[in-house]
Amino acid sequence: MKKKLIIDGMHCAGCANAVDKQLEAIEGVTGVNVNLTTDTATVEYDQPIDIDVFANAISKAGYTLANKEDDESAFSDEREEEKVRNAYNNMWWSWALTIPMILWMIPSWIADFHFLGMTGMEAGMLTLSAIILIIPGRETLLSAYRSAVNLSPNMDVLIAMGSLAAWSTGIVALLHSLGLAPEFHSFAMISGMIMAFHLTGRYIETKARGSASKAIRELMKLGAKEATILKDGEEVKVPADELMPGDIMVIRPGEKIPTDGLVTKGQSMVDESIATGESMPVDRSEGDEVIGATINQEGLLHVKATKVGKNTFLSQIVRMVEEAQGTKVPIQDFADRVTAVFVPVVLVMASLTLMTWLIFPDLFNGILIWSAEYLPWVNPEWGNTALAFYAMIAVLVIACPCALGLATPTALMEGSALGAENGILIRKGEAIQLMKDIDTVVLDKTGTITRGEPQVTDILNIESNSEEEILTVAASLEKNSEHPLAKAILRVAHEQELKLQEINDFKAVSGKGVQGSIDGDRVWIGNASFTDEINREVLAEKQRLEAEAKTVVYVVRGHSILGLIGIADDIKTDSKEAIARMKQMGLKTIMLTGDNIHTAKAIGERVEVDEIMAEVLPGDKADKVAALQQQGRKVAMIGDGINDAPALTKADVGIAIGTGTDIAIESGDIVLVKGNLMEVIKAIRLSNATFRKIKQNLFWAFFYNLIMIPLAIIGVLHPLLAEVAMAFSSINVVFNSRRLRNTKLQ
Repeated sequence: MKKKLIIDGMHCAGCANAVDKQLEAIEGVTGVNVNLTTDTATVEYDQPIDIDVFANAISKAGYTLANKEDDESAFSDEREEEKVRNAYNNMWWSWALTIPMILWMIPSWIADFHFLGMTGMEAGMLTLSAIILIIPGRETLLSAYRSAVNLSPNMDVLIAMGSLAAWSTGIVALLHSLGLAPEFHSFAMISGMIMAFHLTGRYIETKARGSASKAIRELMKLGAKEATILKDGEEVKVPADELMPGDIMVIRPGEKIPTDGLVTKGQSMVDESIATGESMPVDRSEGDEVIGATINQEGLLHVKATKVGKNTFLSQIVRMVEEAQGTKVPIQDFADRVTAVFVPVVLVMASLTLMTWLIFPDLFNGILIWSAEYLPWVNPEWGNTALAFYAMIAVLVIACPCALGLATPTALMEGSALGAENGILIRKGEAIQLMKDIDTVVLDKTGTITRGEPQVTDILNIESNSEEEILTVAASLEKNSEHPLAKAILRVAHEQELKLQEINDFKAVSGKGVQGSIDGDRVWIGNASFTDEINREVLAEKQRLEAEAKTVVYVVRGHSILGLIGIADDIKTDSKEAIARMKQMGLKTIMLTGDNIHTAKAIGERVEVDEIMAEVLPGDKADKVAALQQQGRKVAMIGDGINDAPALTKADVGIAIGTGTDIAIESGDIVLVKGNLMEVIKAIRLSNATFRKIKQNLFWAFFYNLIMIPLAIIGVLHPLLAEVAMAFSSINVVFNSRRLRNTKLQ
């Protein structure tokens, strides 16, 4: 069993790790995947678990379960708007109180004038800062408290401790002004400003993260809101979510197709760009499948609904993208291991900083005196105890692991959204990292390199008979046949709008073909056994076509061969170019097929693959992939059929052709919606670009901590600057990830 939980209040990798830890501790839970970017946790479990159990575990970690009733509201504009609105209000109120404190302090900085006296000013700073901490900062303090008492401290613990430590110095300073305590420099105003800057960063980050997940919400809104259906011969409008399989929908020009279906009447051009990324509209007529949320451009269509609700193509895309954003890239494991212990380590580091300053003050005095010449906020005259608290507060504030936690999921979210817009669905995040190491591409033949259905490739006339005559006789016979080759012939006749003739005495002859009569003449279509009049010229043409992996059928009228029709599973138009591009990238290309060696060789030579593996039984395809892996190769498998599913799963990266079977798609790490091999090149570029962005994010997140923490320890980093730097690092990671959307995949 699997359940998606929506969690309010997570801000960093420490938050996600705390939630992960509490959920994993629940009896019956077998797997947990917390996605910081989408505020969700996907929980797998093998026994019934009440929703309140999940809610209590999340509460212990310091957060709130948002979807006790609705399990599918992970992405909604209302929820995102509420989060941004709350973050904005908290930021606004914090600055509404912080700015008066700054104005109050300016006269004392400039002219040593203290409005209401020193005691009054100290009391005022304490009061205003306390209001900031208690009201707009309330969620941060509560989250810190809940996570701390449950021994899973998160980032809010660092902010809370830094703010409260600074605020407590104001109490000592106030007591000193009343003659009840020793002299001590007050950082009370700084406590309120730390929270104000923290809430400002939280607002910007929340807004940016909301924009990052907007692609999924936009996908969900693409579907039509209502549909027109035929009911008892009358047109009736119904909400789209009430459609049932079998309903006949009426779609006029310019309207969205409400759900996936089959055209039963009419002909039109349909804009399928939202599904395939292809800008050119495609022709759809009776018998063709159409995709929900695509747009009917020209004619009136009657469409029978075949898939509704969660089974539609659009819903599957949303689900796949959500799954991709919830998976982890292997490189993230390292960041997770670091952030899992980061907060406790920072608490120890801050404590050691305080003790070192108190025990060895002379160790830092020289640095402070020197830096005071260049940094106006450094004041060596504050006293050792005040300076020790100053350094400790800076360490607590600067060392938050927020940027580390956002580095991977934000890049993965943007990459998967960009892929979805281009018809490339990344189902498993680890494929992003593994794709860059691929050196071998194994391609299934049928449906991957080739179209996957028989196509008429050649019509050869004999004795000056026209192609139209040959095709008319063949199609007139085949219209009564159920053979797969018959469909190929009829398709061409339909495209050429040929007028078919009446067939009498129709008969299917097993192993030979079909026969009948037209205007009293006997006509046949099938193999050579129907006629003995095969001359050398006809035989040469037959052998030539068969050498090209084509099936040859004879069209005979009376005692004369009218012509030959070559039928083959033709190569897709972009297969050869795509394979050439792969080879240019240094990838070895291998065609894997169950066809005989002659057919496989003919196809393989045309697309110029490096190696051909033919006559491979369906159950042995995965073994062939495993054998390549044992040779040290990193293998990507591309396929579309049920028999490809084991090989797709076995490969380091499985790439499923989206036009193939559902089981192949479910087995793939990456799904190509359009089914063209050129999309593989786009997928490779997308993977490389996304992984580069992940590495950039992790570098800057680590670099920022490595530079700033030592500066905080030696006392030259102002706590306010520390908070600004911490917030900026998180915002930088989010916006750096968003730049992925500018990547060109062509």
